[in-house]
Amino acid sequence: MSSRDDILARVRAHRSAPERALPEIPFFDPPAGTDLLATFTQSFLQMGGTLPECGTADPIAVARQSVSTARVVCSRVPEIPGNRPITADTPPASLADVDVGVVRASFGVAETGSLCLTETDLLVNTLGYLPQHLIVLLDPAQIVSNLHRAYQRPEWRSGHYAVLQSGPSATADIEGVLVHGAQGVRSLRLFFVPRRTDTSGTAAA
Repeated sequence: MSSRDDILARVRAHRSAPERALPEIPFFDPPAGTDLLATFTQSFLQMGGTLPECGTADPIAVARQSVSTARVVCSRVPEIPGNRPITADTPPASLADVDVGVVRASFGVAETGSLCLTETDLLVNTLGYLPQHLIVLLDPAQIVSNLHRAYQRPEWRSGHYAVLQSGPSATADIEGVLVHGAQGVRSLRLFFVPRRTDTSGTAAA
């Protein structure tokens, strides 16, 4: 046993305070019947996000049309193909010239209008920040009420990276002028698209 292990063992053996259960923290859930989709939409728009008008059209078709004129499109979703391949070995800095990134969020937070993007969603983490514009697909069924519920999600424990992104990058530090894209994407467009499941019942991209 090393000196460090010996010291720690002695400390543990002489602890006098008994183990105490952690306090129970409330989730501050909204009233029953609250429309989480409507709440999320309002919060998302307040944070500067964009919800393209789809009407009765297929949102995937609208999203494909919106990237049709982009020079470099890097996509992580099969529904919207890109022309810039991405693999786990793609150098993060190489995505600096991407015009549009396309990803699917793991879930959304109604309280803040935030989207959870994980290393699985992005594959290369800079895909969420280096493109000029970001398109995100979100399953409306994957919206939680608030941050208390968000941090109960398994994404925070199942991987090495997860972030809550709220709208496009923005700063108003200089002369009080709001500038989008100063530290990240200039726009964030969201499409509500349910996640497909394969014949085995496993969630697909």
